[in-house]
Order: sequence, then structure tokens, then C-alpha cells
Amino acid sequence: MARRPTIIDLARESGLSIATVDRALNGRPNVSDRAIARVAESAEKIGFYGAGLALMRAAESMRPKLRLGFVLQKPEQYFYQNLGNSLDKEARARVDVQASAVVTYPATQSAEDYERVIKQTGESCDAIAVVAPNLPQVSQALGRLRDAGKPVFTMLNDLGHADRLEYFGTDNLKVGRIAAWMLTTHLRAPGKLAVFVGSSRWHSHMLRETGFQSYLRDHAPTFEKMEAMINLDTRQLTYEATIDLLDRTPELRGMYIAGGGMEGAIAALREVRPPGKIALVVNELTPESRAALSDRYVVMAIGTPVRALSRACVQTMIDAAFKRSTAPQTILPSELHVTESV
Repeated sequence: MARRPTIIDLARESGLSIATVDRALNGRPNVSDRAIARVAESAEKIGFYGAGLALMRAAESMRPKLRLGFVLQKPEQYFYQNLGNSLDKEARARVDVQASAVVTYPATQSAEDYERVIKQTGESCDAIAVVAPNLPQVSQALGRLRDAGKPVFTMLNDLGHADRLEYFGTDNLKVGRIAAWMLTTHLRAPGKLAVFVGSSRWHSHMLRETGFQSYLRDHAPTFEKMEAMINLDTRQLTYEATIDLLDRTPELRGMYIAGGGMEGAIAALREVRPPGKIALVVNELTPESRAALSDRYVVMAIGTPVRALSRACVQTMIDAAFKRSTAPQTILPSELHVTESV
């Protein structure tokens, strides 16, 4: 019966000291990557039992650690749950660093709570990316972090001020034009179109509304865009406003929910209109919008490519943490979902 190789044999084969081999096998510090590779190669060559797992642990312990902070909003919503999970998955999948995603949420939508959570998350992490409205307190909190040398990024909503931050998301102007194209192409006969925005605090919503209006002006002037309606991204307010809008606007042909709150519009249409009577375009594919597409209450859901966004954001944050150059913005193509594609 062949003798099992020992650490002495492994040291001899690798040309390293027994102490260095022992440190490599047990994940201790002061061992170069080159030495670990030599030990791994020699262990495979002589059949040193258990070296593979030990060296994996050693390599793991030597990878630099990074905490990537993400400030999202509305943790009860499917989209932000999905985004948070995707960011966490992409961070944990990294093999070059030990990256962890620290996902936080403001307690409320107030400026003070956004400022507080941005400060806390930014100070405890190596880089930070936020989904936040256009508020002076938000810009100031992010500015202070950046002035302190912290890499700072925005997701989904470009803060839109002169001192811009690196941005990850879709082209919101184009998203609005896609929504207008879909409604006018689907409807054909002219009529009134309604657009709901969360508030003027979201630059992304304003860009979508602008894109929507510009498409009508360029290609569908027989359609009339009504004055934008504010829904604060809430289901209940959108539901109540939709019921009222349907009651007082018989010539209404279509609606676009440029931000959150689409669930309220879907519920209102299900309650008072048959499928297809009012064309509705929403943002993001969720269980509720998927069901509404299948039932023909929604004609299109314009989605964010969450996985691609998460991967790009995590990569760029890691590059920035190591002082490597990064692109000023990452614009991703929207995902278009229609009835026949879900």
C-alpha cells in the first residue's frame, strides 16, 4: 500500500519551506499568490490529500474585503426586493475580492431620512450607490461623501444637477418615447393620453414625461397629452386618481405610469373597464404587471435589466474602490414586455 504524501513531501516538491507550505494550506497571512500556486501545483502532482479545499480556503482568506453600500427605497415592493437580491448575488459571486452588499432603505421618503441613511451607509462602506429623489439634502450628503474620497454613484434616477455623479440605469428620455410610441401605435385613432409621475423630485420621471411629449409632437400630433398627474408613486393615490380620470374624461384612450403606483391603475381598470378599452403602459415586469399583460389590461411593461445593471454597478464600484478609472455613466437598454411575450 502506497504511503500517503506528507507536508514534508509537499515542501520538497514545491521547493518551499515547510513553514510556508503550512501557512498556505491553513490560510495564514504572508504567503504570496505565486507560492500558493506552486503549492497547489505540487499537491496535485504528488496527490497530497485535501490540499484543494485547503488552498481554496487560503485563497479566500487572502482576497481583499470590500463593503458595497446600496441605498434603495420601498423594500415592500417586488422590484426593489429583486434589485436588492440581484446586487447581493453579484457581489457574492466575485472571485477577485470578498465583496458584500449592504442594502439599506430610508425609514420614510423624507429628505431627513434619505440624508441619514446615505450618511450611515456611506461611512460604513467602501463605495455607495443610491436610488434617491432630487433633493438638496441628498445631493449634499453624497457630495460630502465624495469630498471625503468615497466613490459615489446613482442608480435609476440621475440627480441631474451640474455636479453630476456616475449613473447606472436606462435612458429615461427614450423610455418615455417608447411609451408614447406604444400607445399611439396600439390605439391608432386619436384621443387623450394621461401620464402619471411620482413627483417633480424624480428627474427620471420628468425625463420620461418629456420624452413622451416629444414623441407625440414629432410623430403623433393628433393625440393630446393631458397635464401630468402626481401620484407620489403610491398605489392608493393612483387608484383614486384613475377612477376619477375615467369618470370625467370619456375621450381618454391611454395611460402611462412613468414611476411607481401602477398597481392602483391596474386595479381601477379591472374594476370599471373591460380589457383593452384603455391602453396602459407601465414600468417594470412584476407579478401584477405580468398578470395585467396576460389579461390585456396592460399593453406594455418597460423593464429595467436588473441583472445587467447589478453586474455593471458592482464591477464599477469595485474598480472605483481600487482607484481604477470608471465610465461617467452606464446606460442600459430597456426590456420591452408585451402580452405575447410573457
